[in-house]
Amino acid sequence: MPQQGARPTPKGALAREHAEMHGRRHWVELALLLVALAFSGCGLVLLSLVEQGALVDRYLYPWFVLAILAVINWGVLTWTRPMRDPLLLPLVVLLAGWGMVQVARLQEIYVARQAIWVGLGMVAMLLVAALPYRWQWLSRYRYLGLLSGLALLLLTLIWGVHPLGGTDRLWLSVGRLFYIQPSELLKLLLVIFLASYLAEKRELLTMTYMRLGPLRLPPLPYLVPLLAMWGFSLLLLIWQKDLGAALLYFVVFLSMLYVATGSRLYVGTGLAMLVVVALVGYTFIERVRLRGSIWLNPWADPQGSGYQIIQGMLAFGSGGLLGSGLGLGFPTPWVPVAHSDFVFAAIAEEWGVIGGIGLLAAFLVLVARGLRIAICAALPGVQQAPLRTQSSFVSLLAVGISALLGWQTLVIVGGTLRLIPLTGITLPFVSYGGSSMLISCLMVGLLLRASVYGAPGGSGQGSRGGWRDGS
Repeated sequence: MPQQGARPTPKGALAREHAEMHGRRHWVELALLLVALAFSGCGLVLLSLVEQGALVDRYLYPWFVLAILAVINWGVLTWTRPMRDPLLLPLVVLLAGWGMVQVARLQEIYVARQAIWVGLGMVAMLLVAALPYRWQWLSRYRYLGLLSGLALLLLTLIWGVHPLGGTDRLWLSVGRLFYIQPSELLKLLLVIFLASYLAEKRELLTMTYMRLGPLRLPPLPYLVPLLAMWGFSLLLLIWQKDLGAALLYFVVFLSMLYVATGSRLYVGTGLAMLVVVALVGYTFIERVRLRGSIWLNPWADPQGSGYQIIQGMLAFGSGGLLGSGLGLGFPTPWVPVAHSDFVFAAIAEEWGVIGGIGLLAAFLVLVARGLRIAICAALPGVQQAPLRTQSSFVSLLAVGISALLGWQTLVIVGGTLRLIPLTGITLPFVSYGGSSMLISCLMVGLLLRASVYGAPGGSGQGSRGGWRDGS
C-alpha cells in the first residue's frame, strides 16, 4: 500500500488531468447547448408575436420537446460517453431548432409533426451513441443491411406514394399521417457498407494492380462487389427518378473511395463517368433535360417550369445583408415548397446573407468535426491487424457520414442558388421531412460514438457506470 501523502504516479496524474479536461468540456458543451436552445426559443417567440400578436402554445410546444430531449441527451451522454466530441450535440440542436422555426414560419400545420420527428431523431441519436454494442456488428452484416435498404426502395416501385399526391412516388405510407422515404435510410446503409468493404479490402485496392500493356489497372476482382452494390443502388434511384439522391450517392462513393485508396485514377474515372452519364441523361431522359434547361435558362418559361428557381433567386435578392426579418418576408406563397427544397432561400430572404452564411458555417463545423473524428479514430490502427481493420472501419464510417452531410448541403444549396441544376433533396436537420431528420440524427449518433473511439484513453472504451462498448 502506498504511504499517505505519496506523490501520484505519472499515469494517475495523467488520468486525473484527462478527467478534469473532459469535465470542463462538458460544461462548455452545456453552455453551447443552452445558447442553441435560446436561439430557437427566441425565434419561435418572435414568430408567434409577429404572426399572432401573442404567445401561442402551438409555437412553443415544439421547442419544449427539443429542449427536454436535448438536456436528457447531454446528461445521459455525459454519464455514458464522457470523452465524446463536445460540439456535435449543440450543432444538431441548433440546426434542428432553426429548422422548426422555419417550418413554423413556412408551413405552420406541419410544425407539430416536425416536432415529433425531431423527438424521434433525438431519441434515436441517443440510443445509437450511448448503448453498448460492437462495431463489428455493423461491419459484419453489411450485405444484409444494404440488401434490406434496397428491398425497401424496391417496394416504392410497387406501393410508393407521394404525401401531396404528386407523381414522384418515393415514400411508403405508415398509416395516414406518417411517410418514410427508403432512399434516406439507404444512403446510411450504403455508407456503412462502403466503410466496411473498403476497410477490409483497403490494402488490396492500393497495392494490387492488373497490367494491360503499359497501363496499370485497379484490381477488378476486388472492385466488382463494390461496384455491383453501388451500381444497383444507383440504378434503382434513376429508375425511381430520384436524381438528387443518385447524384449524392455518386459523389459520396467517390469521396470514400479516394480517402480509402488515395488514388486519383478512381476520382478521375468517376468524374469522367459523371460527365458522360449527365450528357446521356440530358439527351435521352426528359426529366434530366428539363432540369438542365431550367438551370441554363429559367426565364424561358418564367410562369411554368422556371417559376420556382426564379422565385428563389428573387427571395435571395430581396433579403439583402440583414434580411427582411422573421415573419416579415414573402417566401410563401411565392416560393413553392419553401419548407423543404427551398428552405435556404426562405432563410436568405428573412435572415439575410448573414443568416445564410451562419447556417452554412454551422454545417461546415459539423463536417469538420466529423473529419476530425475520422482522423482520430484512425490513430489506434497502427497496432495489430484486427484493431487496424476495426479502426479503419470507424474512420471511414466517419468520413462517409461527414461527406454525406457536406455534399447533401452543397448540392441543395447549390441548386437553390442556381450554381448547379436543382435536385430534390433536403437540407439536413433544417428542411421539413421526417425520414431525413431521423437518418441525419442517426448519423450524428454514430459520429458521437466514433468520437469516443479515438479520444485519449478511449479506443471505444470511453464509458462509465459499467457501460462498455465491447469494441
